[in-house]
Amino acid sequence: MKVLFIGGTGNISTSVSKLCIKKGIDLYLLNRGLRENTIEKARIINGDINNLSQIKEILKDHQWDAVVNWIAFHENDIERDIELFRNKTKQYIFISSASAYQKPPLNPIITESTPLKNPFWEYSRNKIACEERLNKAYREEDFPITIVRPSLTYDTVIPVAIGGWTEYTIIDRMKKGKKIIVHGDGTSLWVVTHAEDFAKGFVGLIGNQYAIGNAFHITTDEVLTWNQIYETIAEAINVEPNIIHIPSDFIVKHESSLMGSLLGDKSYSVIFDNYKIKKYVPDFTAIISFKEGIKRTIDWFDAKPERKIIRKETDDMMDRIIHLYEKNI
Repeated sequence: MKVLFIGGTGNISTSVSKLCIKKGIDLYLLNRGLRENTIEKARIINGDINNLSQIKEILKDHQWDAVVNWIAFHENDIERDIELFRNKTKQYIFISSASAYQKPPLNPIITESTPLKNPFWEYSRNKIACEERLNKAYREEDFPITIVRPSLTYDTVIPVAIGGWTEYTIIDRMKKGKKIIVHGDGTSLWVVTHAEDFAKGFVGLIGNQYAIGNAFHITTDEVLTWNQIYETIAEAINVEPNIIHIPSDFIVKHESSLMGSLLGDKSYSVIFDNYKIKKYVPDFTAIISFKEGIKRTIDWFDAKPERKIIRKETDDMMDRIIHLYEKNI
């Protein structure tokens, strides 16, 4: 198969790219050449996807079995891609988000038929708009779409609600014995998926004609409380976490930038039903426990000191919220 990834070297997509190469897929990566290419045997196409005339010229002689856009976030990105790849690909895979599912959820068991609605997070609403435009293109002109909705998926990021992701701030606080915020009482349920497990399900959808017109989420079946997530991270760095539980509403009241990621996503218990991806990709199974996976992530950060980004702004924000909460109680 000849496959184009727009992006392909990020937190999730790197694992997918590597598995594609392992399976013998003829993989092309379209990017601006700003990152070092870590995907051996992938073919690199340098170009800016937002420069439509340039990209049309670069891609004019190519036909694709599948195109995957890892960096589409707005409806105009989708309009551009429909114009670029109409009659040029047998499948177009859009990376949406599980945060697009109904918030607050009426049922913690999430299936692909759970309604899409998120009044708290513009990011999620934009993803929903992208899905709606793609479904219109599929219905009206047979544009061959597949939609994938990752939930919290990690490899080279730290999957916590505050102070993590590309930052090392939360780890630094744990090592120093400083208080770390866990939203709510820490007992709500959540799912954290390693990118290598995600990749197995995702690659099984590439070139899968039965996936055309369908949406899928791809997650582990391991369900953890947020307390367990933070405790497992602390265990990986051999410390005891100094946890303070603070209601999500209080956090958001005093730091509005966290509205989307908390009230629009992580505040609610969710359990993903993976029946559909297992039906369409029968050999998919997630086998990397969070205990194993987060140790790999910490080792990745430890390998290069420059990866350990500690943001004073984040540290100060957490201290401020903790101070206000303790003052109030």
